[in-house]
Amino acid sequence: MCRLLAYAGTPLFLEDLLIRPEGSLVSQSMAAREARTVVNGDGCGLGWYGERAEPGLYRGILPAWSDANLTSLCRQIRSGLFLAHVRAATSGGVSTSNCHPFAHGQQLFMHNGQIGGYAGLRRRVEGMISDALYPSRKGTCDSEAIFLAALSRGLESDPVAAFRDTLSEIEAMRGAVSDEPVRFAAVHSDGERLFAFRWASDDKPPSLYARSEGASLLVASEPCGRDAAGWRAIPPGSVLEADRTGRMFLRPFNVDAPHQGAIRAA
Repeated sequence: MCRLLAYAGTPLFLEDLLIRPEGSLVSQSMAAREARTVVNGDGCGLGWYGERAEPGLYRGILPAWSDANLTSLCRQIRSGLFLAHVRAATSGGVSTSNCHPFAHGQQLFMHNGQIGGYAGLRRRVEGMISDALYPSRKGTCDSEAIFLAALSRGLESDPVAAFRDTLSEIEAMRGAVSDEPVRFAAVHSDGERLFAFRWASDDKPPSLYARSEGASLLVASEPCGRDAAGWRAIPPGSVLEADRTGRMFLRPFNVDAPHQGAIRAA
């Protein structure tokens, strides 16, 4: 499993959240406290929104704790909306193309979890990606496939429905061939809104927490900073939506009855 952190709010330097705090994301890459895999050293990445519509993106295969370029970027970049990820590979090799976040146009996505039995499902899952979007498939991991399949199902217009339909179809496939669960703790952003999902086909979704401070929101796999009192676990089967003004909405995210989602031409 991986560790992730996302922020939406008053612009700040990335190092103020990713490097400096006690239990920061970089610290979690060496010693995660709430994960079966303690070390997350199979790469790292950042996606941030600045003055342009499309986000900046940095990904690399070095562990976050030894990536000097990551440290330098975090010290220089100020952003009011960004995603960061440290990877412990469950599918796909250690390569830049398998590192999170993934980007397409204005969209960013990162994931902690798995598609159970993915090796036997990969061809079918990749078949969920539209012909127009398939050339964007650069890596081999399940997370990028989920992202592109959701883009093929209207992610840009309705992210919640797109991920619901994508996971519903995957779960229908998975249930026929594997006893391993689908687990999905993920963050998506279009540059204006941030969506944090927590769901699993069993009763063990990956950890995901949120903390709000005024008009700012933090989402993370594990609480960071000295004061853990302000962090709240996002309930299983939920999606938290926030925008840059500080408005937040928590609603159910149900992936129950499998149903075929229409693939949107892109």
